[in-house]
Amino acid sequence: MKKSTITEEGKYKVLSSKYLFNRPWLTVRLEEAELPDGRLVPEYYVLEYPNWINVVAITEDGQMVMERQYRHAVGSTAFEIPCGVIEKGEEPIEAAQRELMEETGFGGGEWSLLMKGAPNPGSNNNYCFSFLAKGVRKMSSQKLDATEDISVHLLSEEYVRQLLEDGEIIQILHAAPLWKYFATKAK
Repeated sequence: MKKSTITEEGKYKVLSSKYLFNRPWLTVRLEEAELPDGRLVPEYYVLEYPNWINVVAITEDGQMVMERQYRHAVGSTAFEIPCGVIEKGEEPIEAAQRELMEETGFGGGEWSLLMKGAPNPGSNNNYCFSFLAKGVRKMSSQKLDATEDISVHLLSEEYVRQLLEDGEIIQILHAAPLWKYFATKAK
């Protein structure tokens, strides 16, 4: 009987593994793998990234904290939600609170995990933790990294929903938690 590749029994057997590229923001691993039925995958590339966070932040007066920044890989500037990398030893909630404060100067409020997802499980080995922060308030100025250029915008929920519907929020890791927020808020 052929073993299923869509169950936990379907895990690949790693025959060899080597690093091709190893930098702080991108690591590429090449593996040779064997499928449960014995077929070989001679070149399977895994992109190793740290886990990420993003935040759907709502101010005390009901505005959504959004950012605009240029994304060089796609050559576009668009609205996004605050996001960042989980540092070593940091819990996802701590990273989310830190990134929101650094990128926007907003903090406080009530926090909950909105969703956890795998950005691209076919090639990436990381997860993205999306948080909902309700009742945040301006507490400081931005404290951006040397290479960050982010503008902060307080937008109505109706406007953000329209941006989603119009395809103006192009970062899918940001659109998904926003859609989840709107879907669960309606219940």
